[in-house]
Amino acid sequence: MLRHSHRLVVAAVCGLLLAPAPALADNVITLYGGLFVPKGEASRVDGDALVANLGPHLFDISDDFRGGTFGGEWHVGLGDYLEVGAGVGFYQRTAPSIYRELVDADGSEIEQDFQLRIVPVTFTARVFPTGRTSRIQPYIGGGLGIAAWRYSETGEFVDEADNIFRASYRDEGNALGPVVLGGVRIPATTNVLIGGEFRYFGADADLDLEQEFLGDRIDLGHYSWLLTVQIGF
Repeated sequence: MLRHSHRLVVAAVCGLLLAPAPALADNVITLYGGLFVPKGEASRVDGDALVANLGPHLFDISDDFRGGTFGGEWHVGLGDYLEVGAGVGFYQRTAPSIYRELVDADGSEIEQDFQLRIVPVTFTARVFPTGRTSRIQPYIGGGLGIAAWRYSETGEFVDEADNIFRASYRDEGNALGPVVLGGVRIPATTNVLIGGEFRYFGADADLDLEQEFLGDRIDLGHYSWLLTVQIGF
């Protein structure tokens, strides 16, 4: 009798999870926000300017460039198991830095700011193994992204003769890279879903050699942990 009751409970739970939710509209607007995590020092592209700056400067790539990100997407449902869409996000972070072994004549620190901004435009597809109308909707997906980026170094610097000078170096451009994602969403009402998503975007770009950065490339690769709100219409 006890074993039979356990089977009934398991069957009821499975039925609840897989039972169809109210039909979702084919057009879905997604708003998201969460945590942007840059690739760490060991996994960044060769010649990366941030890694090169770790030699003379004191800052931390993983901690100082970790920050918030937000954005929105528009998805279109193609049948019961597939959505395709496009979106745009925003991230910007400024990392304060000082020289590791040099100080000014009065003993004060020689300070700089390293700033990175990324505006990713993404084109993705999502596959829902249990369907777009189940009670719990896990998904995996991927696609391509274009990162509109800007990188700058501003503040005080030291030349080869140990002279301190103020300067600002900046470069910007666009870089193409792959997007890989996975997540889950749950219907809250007929046309509103809430969920979470993990996303990886990989890209890097050449830097302008005339700007005299210590590195000749900038790694734009990052991971994102996102909370999502989706509205169907």
